Amino acid sequence: MHRTAVLALLMGTCALAPAAPHRIDHLEPAFWWAGMQHKGLQLMVHGPGIAALQPMLDYPGVRIAAVTRGANPNYLFVDLVLDDAVQPGAFDIAFAAPGGKAAALRHRYRLLAREPGSAARRGFGPRDTIYQVMPDRFANGDPANDSVAPLLEKADRAKGGGRHGGDLAGMTARLDYISAMGFTQVWPTPLVENDMPAYSYHGYAATDFYRIDRRYGSNDDFRAFVAAARARGIGVIQDVVLNHIGSRHWWMTDLPAPDWISYGGNPVLTQHHRTATMDPYAGAADIRNFTEGWFSPGMPDLNQANPQLANYLIQNSIWWIEYAGLSGLRVDTWGYSNPGFLTEWSRRLMAEYPNLNLVGEEWSTRVPVVARWQRGKQNFDGYVSHLPSLMDFPLNDALRRALASTAVNSHEGGFSLTDLYETLSLDYLYPDPANLVLFEGNHDLPRTFSVVGEDVALWRMAMAYVLTAPRIPQLYYGSEILMTSTVKGRDDASYRRDFPGGWAGDRVDAFTGAGLAAPQREAQAWLKKLLNWRKGATVIHRGRTRHFGPEQDTYVFFRHDGAKKVMVVLNKNAAPTALPTARFSEMLAGVTRGIDVIDGTEYRFTPAGQLTLPARSALILELE
Repeated sequence: MHRTAVLALLMGTCALAPAAPHRIDHLEPAFWWAGMQHKGLQLMVHGPGIAALQPMLDYPGVRIAAVTRGANPNYLFVDLVLDDAVQPGAFDIAFAAPGGKAAALRHRYRLLAREPGSAARRGFGPRDTIYQVMPDRFANGDPANDSVAPLLEKADRAKGGGRHGGDLAGMTARLDYISAMGFTQVWPTPLVENDMPAYSYHGYAATDFYRIDRRYGSNDDFRAFVAAARARGIGVIQDVVLNHIGSRHWWMTDLPAPDWISYGGNPVLTQHHRTATMDPYAGAADIRNFTEGWFSPGMPDLNQANPQLANYLIQNSIWWIEYAGLSGLRVDTWGYSNPGFLTEWSRRLMAEYPNLNLVGEEWSTRVPVVARWQRGKQNFDGYVSHLPSLMDFPLNDALRRALASTAVNSHEGGFSLTDLYETLSLDYLYPDPANLVLFEGNHDLPRTFSVVGEDVALWRMAMAYVLTAPRIPQLYYGSEILMTSTVKGRDDASYRRDFPGGWAGDRVDAFTGAGLAAPQREAQAWLKKLLNWRKGATVIHRGRTRHFGPEQDTYVFFRHDGAKKVMVVLNKNAAPTALPTARFSEMLAGVTRGIDVIDGTEYRFTPAGQLTLPARSALILELE
């Protein structure tokens, strides 16, 4: 047969074959709200050959402003404009072939009504104390969801790096404990789907940005958890990751664009040169590697210079705030993302929710590095951020080192209370230091109790400082019962052990106190009293600070607001210590006594007198 005849036959066969049916596999965000401040809404539509179709809609107050098609024919980006007067309701988006009269498919889309006061919601702040939990390690309320098909990793509580089964049902059931302890905010590590073959409990390798991992529960379960927390006066802070995804994210089998993943999809690992983006001498290769380098081959780095991806991430953050009723976001690996994107992300979110709080993780112990990213900072290169808060790694590091060290003065070669004092003295570098989050520990660090050599007195000093310093305090689950870990090297499994009592059959139940050792019960009760005192201590929430350089291994600072004064004294000495008080006369003028907020002990003040400090103590005195 002639070649031309063969071609003709093949072409005729193709013409007779039915075209593959169009379908929508993903349309995100799945719904939105009327009355948002930002009037644009970009829909990502994914399905085989969807780019060949033209979207159309007919709904008052909604119009299609633009349609973007890229190299992948399986994606459409549809830009909608929502008028100020648009009303909640549902409408069809029709997808038709160009020039076609009949729609190839239709999709029902919803605009919801916003909750009253949503835009004005109050975020977390210095009046709050945050309790950080790892959901998988906190409490298992529904054993039926420990392993879920088709998600890859199954529960195995015997494995330190495996899934253990904690979930939203368990967290919801323990909200009364969290409330009774005196916490007013909860920060769970990420809850969105992480369908990775190992270490999926960690949560920082998302495979679906819009879906709660089914081993924790459902999207509705998350909303119910937030509502139950709110009913107890507790806000919920969602942990989000803007910088990277998991290698099994559904995007990775069909990338929306060739530049969606950094370095062209090749796993070039970051070298963590975190100062590169602010270094006046930095080489371009280092800047690129920091913002585009992958955390690991299993965590592809997102290229937020792609405008569709940037908008997707911004809308996803807004969607969760609005959908779940959140009081804020904690953003993982903040500085690793594209700096221009971070400016726009923080601007858009704060424009939508002016009273919200957002806290970024910039893991640096250098104050200038952290300060660069806070809203209001006048940076030498003109970089602008709208991020209200950051995790205070410099003060955390100084606190833990100072308490763990045996040095009395820094010039002896080790850390001391002077380092804590001097780190706080650098607050002038921050635009809003009181809005930083000071934490005693977190899921990436050895347990504080272990860092201070399992010395309960030093642990109390750490907790007292975090809860009275001019910051937003955050404690890590299990700190209240003196949970331990390894200290040397990186040992995540030891930092993230199960909270006792969260699983049926646990021999020890820290929620009720059953089986706890006496020092654990005493520590829990001491911290509970301090936390609940702090809830009503407005002088701690918004008072000014005056501190005095450490001497004789003691450190004294005051919180005051014109009406009330609180004196905090940290004494690291192994024996009772006489503290002359004349040096503090500017704060003690007219003061006759101080009452210990924990046990009610009275301390008398006289001109040129002294206080006798108990050995290894943290005194918090309300002054009269």
